[in-house]
Order: sequence, then structure tokens, then C-alpha cells
Amino acid sequence: MSETRVLASADGAVGTITLNHPRTNSYDLEFLKALDIALDSMIRQTEVKVVVLKSAMERFFSVGADINTLRSRTAAGNMKLIRFGHETLVKMRSSSKIFIAAIGGHALGGGLGIALSCDLRFAGDGDYRLGLPEVKLGLFPANGGTQRLPRLIGPTRALDLMITGALVNPREAHELGMVERLFPMGSLLEETMAYARRVAAGASLAIEHIKRAVCDGSDLSLDNALALERELFEPLLETQDAREGMAAFVEKRPPIFRGR
Repeated sequence: MSETRVLASADGAVGTITLNHPRTNSYDLEFLKALDIALDSMIRQTEVKVVVLKSAMERFFSVGADINTLRSRTAAGNMKLIRFGHETLVKMRSSSKIFIAAIGGHALGGGLGIALSCDLRFAGDGDYRLGLPEVKLGLFPANGGTQRLPRLIGPTRALDLMITGALVNPREAHELGMVERLFPMGSLLEETMAYARRVAAGASLAIEHIKRAVCDGSDLSLDNALALERELFEPLLETQDAREGMAAFVEKRPPIFRGR
């Protein structure tokens, strides 16, 4: 049954992971195991450079953990779910690929946590909400929300949203920096896929190093982060892509990058 809950496919250098658990993409351990399998599948495919994570549900990206499941399990059972979720979602940050969440419906609690685990979030402008309302259940966002949202929009704004459980619409999410791009709902997937194809056609080695510099450097002091930047920049100077990029610039032509 888990295989039908999350679908994975690839078209050249762009992969797609589709959350497919009617009707709200609420998750339990089986759902997260299916997501884990889908992520591993995309990460193993060396030709895939960018992965778009989207929902098959029209009105929902994901509403997070299934509350009935949480209520019926012991604390130990629920912590197994939390630990597995952490181990699964961190794979997106650890991967050299760029992961983009295409959000066109409610993204709440751990469902927003899934989107926050992606490198970028694009949203459709529509009548739905995003937020981390777990405090209203006497809990807090434990699918990475307490750590990823403050890093994204700043600690005080994230704290305000989490301690009140407030929900925001897509435009407010864009203004806060929770999502990077806002598109008309009807063109969300088209625009997201076009962006993914542009990035996938770019200098993949440079993009991989940029992601590592940003993600790993954000946890370091400035001096150590600059040292990491130097460490990551030096090997790029010897790549065919760098030579091609500089030659194309001088020759005033589009570069052809080959990931070498």
C-alpha cells in the first residue's frame, strides 16, 4: 500500500515526487517510509539534478501527521515516527540535488515541515493556509519546524507563528519569506517545472558546491564559513564546466555545461 502513497518519476534531469494519500496527505509511518523510498530513488539517479515535490491533491499539500494515529499510539511509538521523519527529510539537505516544493494547497504542521525541508518553496496564489498550529494540540512542530522555520524567516517571526499557531495565506507566506516565489495558481506547476529545467541545465557542479556552501556554511562562524567557501571554490577552477563557462562568456555564446 505504501507504494501508492508517494509517486516518483524522472524526465531527463528533472525528477518529480508526488504526495498521493487522499484526501489530505496526512502522514503516518507508512507514508513516511514511502517518501523515504521515493527520495532514495531520486538521489540515486545521477542524471537527475532537480527534484520537484508536489501533491496530487487539489486543495492540500499536506496537513501533517494523522492525529488519530498520534492519539492511538504510545509516546514511544510516536517518537519512532518523529525520528524516522527527521532521518528521512534531512536527506534533501544532504543531497547535492536541488529540491523544490510546489505548494498549491494547505500546508500545515508536519506537512509544512516537509516543504521546509526542501531547498526552495514555490506557492500558488490561492485560498489556502500555511502554518505550524501544533501548539493548539498542546504540542509543538517536531517535524523539523522549530528549527527550519526560524532559519528561514528569522527566530522572532517564527516564534510568533508557532506560539500562536497562526496560519498565513500564500501572499503573507511570500512576504514573510516562507516561500520564495508566488505564481498564479493555474501556472504553479508550469512555472515550477520551467524553473527546474533551467537549473537542471545549468552548471551542476557549481550548483552542488553552492548548495554545500550555503547549507553547511550557515552552521559555521563567518571565518570558518569563508574557509569552506575557499575549499569548495578551488576544485571548480579545474573543471571543464568552468573553462566552458568562461570561454562562452568571452565568445559571447551560451555555455554548454556537462557536469565535468
